[in-house]
Amino acid sequence: MDPPLPEISWRCARLHELSPLELQRIHIARQQVFAVEQDCVFQDADEVDEHATHLAAWRADGVLLAYARLVDPGVKYAEPSLGRVLTTAAARGTGVGRALVRRAVDHLTGAFPGQGLRISAQLRLERFYAEAGFVSIGEPYLEDDMPHIEMLRRG
Repeated sequence: MDPPLPEISWRCARLHELSPLELQRIHIARQQVFAVEQDCVFQDADEVDEHATHLAAWRADGVLLAYARLVDPGVKYAEPSLGRVLTTAAARGTGVGRALVRRAVDHLTGAFPGQGLRISAQLRLERFYAEAGFVSIGEPYLEDDMPHIEMLRRG
């Protein structure tokens, strides 16, 4: 059982609606988690950000706790998708990651009913996403030198 969640302010916004400070903190967290902690060199900031809603969990003092990029259908896949899912060190083990994925699924299924959701998940997180209703499809593959699996959640 996860410990109680800290006081959280959730914000879901398009790129142009984010403040410069919010965007900076999101990019810092994405670089910290994906490039530094996972020792993976890849192009993080990309044009996909322009075609996505950005879901973030913020602590009252402005610390980013969790983040996910909710991508419009037709950008990465025919279906809407989520990616760049992360929980910062400040919130790991609190259940914020599960709450983030639940909110992401709710947002995308509400915005794009009946379309399903597709993700490219790190293979080590396959069970985590299965808890949210995603099913593995196909075989594992390397993306940015890390094992991934494509997963689908039916609409």
